[in-house]
Amino acid sequence: MEGFKKFLLQGNLVQLAVAVVIGAVFANLITAFTEGFITPLIGIFGGIPTFGDLYFEINGSRFMYGAFVDALISFLITAAILYFFVVMPVGKLLERFEKAEEATTRACPRCLGDVPKKASRCGQCTSELTPETV
Repeated sequence: MEGFKKFLLQGNLVQLAVAVVIGAVFANLITAFTEGFITPLIGIFGGIPTFGDLYFEINGSRFMYGAFVDALISFLITAAILYFFVVMPVGKLLERFEKAEEATTRACPRCLGDVPKKASRCGQCTSELTPETV
């Protein structure tokens, strides 16, 4: 039982649960925004007030394609927000850290170990190096 408690209280599991709950609430928010604002705006120009009410019938079966259009618009807005406000900034931040790490070291020509660019001697094989200006 102790192991199960430890598993439930692990940091990653709790963070994942919080992320799922916030993601679900965020999806509901985007859906409400789409149905409340975006769909009526598109309806003004397209002449259709609500996509959710659109359907067609075949042999008495209703196919509610309007709900799909609303869901598709919600998905595209959510994906765009996540990409432009989460994925791109985090990618640029990681790229900066990688460039900073690359700029501080170089490979030793003899042992191929990592050496600071300003070093005049390799710390691993002790061969003499010409310091690079940073």
